[in-house]
Amino acid sequence: MRLADYPRRSKNGDPVWELTALYPRQGQWTEADYLGLTAVETGIEFNCGRLEFLPMPTRTHQEILQLIWLALREFLAPRGDAWVSGLRVRTLKDRIRMPDVVALLDKSQGADEVFERADIVVEVVSGSDSDRERDYTEKRAEYEQAGIPEYWIVDPTEGRITVLALKDGTYVEHSRASKGSKAVSALLQGFSVDVKTLFER
Repeated sequence: MRLADYPRRSKNGDPVWELTALYPRQGQWTEADYLGLTAVETGIEFNCGRLEFLPMPTRTHQEILQLIWLALREFLAPRGDAWVSGLRVRTLKDRIRMPDVVALLDKSQGADEVFERADIVVEVVSGSDSDRERDYTEKRAEYEQAGIPEYWIVDPTEGRITVLALKDGTYVEHSRASKGSKAVSALLQGFSVDVKTLFER
C-alpha cells in the first residue's frame, strides 16, 4: 500500500497511523524487513513473520544485566567475549531473539548483524506475568531447541538465578541459587555469580 492511499489520517493527539503504511502487516514480515529496522527500533524480536516488542527495561534490570555481562566478559577474555542486550541471535530458522546477555567461548565465531549461534544466553526476568511466561517457558523451549548449551534465568523479583544446561538435547537444572549462594556455570568451569552481591548492588 502506498502512503497516499492509506485510508486513515492522523489527527493531533492520535498515533501517526500513516507510519504503518511504511511497514509490512503483522505476520507478513520477512527477515530482510526485520533486519532493516534502525537502531531507534531496538527491543524488537522476530518470530515467524511477526514482530514481538520487548518491555522497556528498568534501571534495576539494566544494572543487573550489565554486572553479569562484565563478569562474563572478564572471565572469557581474551579468546571469548560477551555482549549486552541489543545483539540479535538466530535461534530457529524463522526466529531471531535479542537476549539480555550473549556469550561466545570463541568470539571469532560471532557476526556483525546476526549471530548464528551462542554458547550462553542470559535473560533478566521483567515483572509482568507475560514476561515471566516468555523467559521461563517460551524462551526456555526455544533456546533448548536451538541447541544453546547454557541458559541463565535471572529473576530479581524472586531473588533467584537458575542455570540450565543442555544435556542430550534437553535443558536440565544445573544450578538454582538464591541470596546466600552462588549461581554456577556448567559450561565455564570456575565461573559463578554471587546472588546476594548481584541483587544488592
